[in-house]
Amino acid sequence: MGAETRSQSGSVGGTHKEATTSMGSVVEGTVLWKPSPSRIARANLTEFLLWLRVSEGVDFSHYHELWQWSVTDLEHFWDAIRRFYKVGPANTIDRVLIRGEGAEGARWFPGLELNYVDKLMSQPDDALAIVAYKENAQVAELTFGELRAKAGSFAKSLRRLGVGKGDRVAAVLTNSHEAVIGFLATASIGAIWSSCAPEFGSEGMLDRFTQISPSVLIVASSYLYSGRRFDMTDKIRALETALPALRATVVVDAQEELHKEAMPLVPEQSEPSGSGERLGPGGPAGVLRLSFSELVSAESELEPLPVPFEHPLWILYSSGTTGLPKPIVHGHGGILLEHLKTLSLHCDLRPGDRFFWFSTTGWMMWNLLVGGLLVGSTIICYDGSPQWPDAGVLWRMARDVGITYFGTSAPFIEAARGAAVSPRQLAGPLSIHTVGSTGAPLSPEGFLWASREVADDVLVASVSGGTDVCTAFLGGCPLLAVRAGELQCRELGAKVEAYDESGQPVIGKMGELVLTEPMPSMPVALWGDDGTRLHESYFSHYRGVWRHGDWVKITPQGSAVVYGRSDATLNRGGVRMGTAEFYRVVESLPGVQDSLVVDTSELGSSGQLLLFVVPTGQPQLTQTQGAELESSIREAVRERLSPRHVPDRVVVVPCIPRTINGKRLEVPLRRILKGIPTEEAVSTAALDRPAALKELLEALSEAGLL
Repeated sequence: MGAETRSQSGSVGGTHKEATTSMGSVVEGTVLWKPSPSRIARANLTEFLLWLRVSEGVDFSHYHELWQWSVTDLEHFWDAIRRFYKVGPANTIDRVLIRGEGAEGARWFPGLELNYVDKLMSQPDDALAIVAYKENAQVAELTFGELRAKAGSFAKSLRRLGVGKGDRVAAVLTNSHEAVIGFLATASIGAIWSSCAPEFGSEGMLDRFTQISPSVLIVASSYLYSGRRFDMTDKIRALETALPALRATVVVDAQEELHKEAMPLVPEQSEPSGSGERLGPGGPAGVLRLSFSELVSAESELEPLPVPFEHPLWILYSSGTTGLPKPIVHGHGGILLEHLKTLSLHCDLRPGDRFFWFSTTGWMMWNLLVGGLLVGSTIICYDGSPQWPDAGVLWRMARDVGITYFGTSAPFIEAARGAAVSPRQLAGPLSIHTVGSTGAPLSPEGFLWASREVADDVLVASVSGGTDVCTAFLGGCPLLAVRAGELQCRELGAKVEAYDESGQPVIGKMGELVLTEPMPSMPVALWGDDGTRLHESYFSHYRGVWRHGDWVKITPQGSAVVYGRSDATLNRGGVRMGTAEFYRVVESLPGVQDSLVVDTSELGSSGQLLLFVVPTGQPQLTQTQGAELESSIREAVRERLSPRHVPDRVVVVPCIPRTINGKRLEVPLRRILKGIPTEEAVSTAALDRPAALKELLEALSEAGLL
């Protein structure tokens, strides 16, 4: 493995920064980092390769040989992962996979019973499991022993409330230790977890939870964000009224002190009901209000219940920008094996690591973060704004708690780069060995910034996957070089291909991102679906092939470049381009703060390429300033992309609306421009700031586009 890595990347022996300019631009594919011999030697992936050689009699000289084996001998590979991480019986299992058609309809490990929580039972009692850090710098810590005791106590309480195998427990909580305790307790008894963030509007919460009929609701009485505390009373009552199967509401009562500069409660805070108290006037009769702190106070042994491999573990939701979000069901075994594989072999996490990914409980990255416990790492739960009181808050936290793996979103990195933020200067020396990025394609310049500005010898791991599989299938590898703008590899067990227009795999060209073989963490179902919606969502375009909806290029060396959503492609005169390429050029200009591009070529005879831009530093431009900005954009696109992709119109707007997960509204806006009513084209409950959409539409109306 080490020899092959050296042959691909040149000499190994530290970090390399090359082919950059004084302006901080970088050519896609430029090598920014190479693993040192010592890093290769201590990597979990190196240990796995040795185990395969000794125990399985299979030997690989480099990563890409290992990947090829992992996607062609699926049964051997996934059973090897199971045994390497000591999941289930030590011996080889006769039946690992019952195949369907291609990637569709697979069933994994029939007859095997386990529980996701099993892997937590062997972690040392005194090892640190969680550091829960709030934006007001309050910190709570739990060891594995304390975590198991509290989760055991809460599991016992859930059973007393009548919650059992297959029942749903819904949570509206911040990224806190209480959320982790609630999830582990729920999973341990075979109940099904589902969560969203408190900042969701009531409509967004109800769009999710009314589909699954939870019997218990766990909620925060209030939450802190940007120095302000927001009361949850009205949202709690709305949920209780709309969920007829609800037996009890468990309230996590927030007692944190605010910063001195903090603003008052919004709206005025009201006290939550006490333990066992019935709801007052206006609440549904028969629903208990219980105190979370009391339900975890009598510590009890955590006793995971064995369940079938594909028994539902949790229900996640698609972004839901149109219609109701898809309720995606994942199984205990598939998630357990996938997260062990990706967190250990690709993220290179182990006991002693401090693993952080900025997320809310409404994004799948929270579920992946919790998975860090499976490999014995300490997980860092951050509750609050990533920009308050300033842009350095997360980096100072990284210094204070010793984060070694810092995960965030591509928009966060790009914003920090654009603002010339330097974590080194804000926080001083950091212990970070890996920066993870997801949520959108990371530009080559974003790679360069993270490689230069965070810490020494940092692996920048841009990853791509999705809520649908609750993992990445393109991601990082501690044995390979990091190249600007490229995801290092196709992850083990993920048969990712790029399909051309005729449905054939291509190398070195942009194509549809597909999975041609099954993965254990693919959904076991969509809740309430007879299989029709699941098929239509993923397998209806290519028979037996999972179509993910992204444009990707697989490079000859096995890395990948993601170009954005395939349903938002810019197709001008037959030349297709991903939106990520377009944004990279436009947003590199000094006058552009943010942008959104829409190709209307299929909407009618007009066929325009429309670009909406937020100018830097000022909400409005004079006619002369607007003309100068438009001219600079047109010139940059013509020279750096193609003459065919020069926008037909450039419209200055006050803001660019995004989903809660930071994605631009490319497809919904395209639908609105087609004439579809706004309420049908986009669910405002999925938006980070619904008012931003209104402001944008008003600007488009003034421009004569609506």
